[in-house]
Amino acid sequence: MLSLILRGLQWFTGLLICGLSLSIMAASLSDTIAVVKPSVVGVGTYLPTRQPRSQLMGTGFVVGNGSYIVTNAHVIGGELDILHKERRVIFVGVGKTPEVVDVELVRRDDEHDLALLKLSSGKLPALQLGDSSTVREGEEYAFTGFPVGAVLGLYPATHHGIIASITPMAIPAFYSGQLDPRLIRRLQSPYSIFQLDATAYPGNSGSPLYDPATGKVIGVINKVFVKETKESVLEKPSGITYAIPSNYVRDLVKSQQ
Repeated sequence: MLSLILRGLQWFTGLLICGLSLSIMAASLSDTIAVVKPSVVGVGTYLPTRQPRSQLMGTGFVVGNGSYIVTNAHVIGGELDILHKERRVIFVGVGKTPEVVDVELVRRDDEHDLALLKLSSGKLPALQLGDSSTVREGEEYAFTGFPVGAVLGLYPATHHGIIASITPMAIPAFYSGQLDPRLIRRLQSPYSIFQLDATAYPGNSGSPLYDPATGKVIGVINKVFVKETKESVLEKPSGITYAIPSNYVRDLVKSQQ
């Protein structure tokens, strides 16, 4: 009888500790989101002759001394329409009328699908970069960005999930017809990326993946570049989300210091 009572107490204590841990994590994430959001921006272009003039292409976040923005290289696209005065911009703030701020492209890393932009003037609150080499499978992280664009305004959304796998960037194709020059280059020297059990959308590309407790960035969400490589053998690509480790971002930022 006594053993049953003790087992019951252990079970109840376990539930209590689990509940407290979840409550603490939720409170911590809420506080962290409030700190992270001012550093998360929309990335796109502004063209005076276009309707709408502003076009949101993805998400970015502020790093370094507050003058630099990190995003995916595929988010910034190719050449601007200089003839019609198209400008590369970021969108700052929350709501229907975010501030449009000019930026310039200062560095592009196509191998890791990363780009570094610089504000034309002023500074914004910056996020700290964590050490992505310490990340372990099963750890929980969050990401904040603009999954559905800015049709109704600029409203950042936060999702969270665990690191499901730390996996090579590329997987072999089943037959040669699935190989193209770009995929072959990635297969020759694959690097490790994070696979998450959370769902992201194209607008999330460039979002910071961060520690819910500290806000330190350990990765950059990627919804296009990675999926083209890792899921090229799938007829129906999955909803799996990937992230580029932040240590590649650190190298990019250091190149400007």
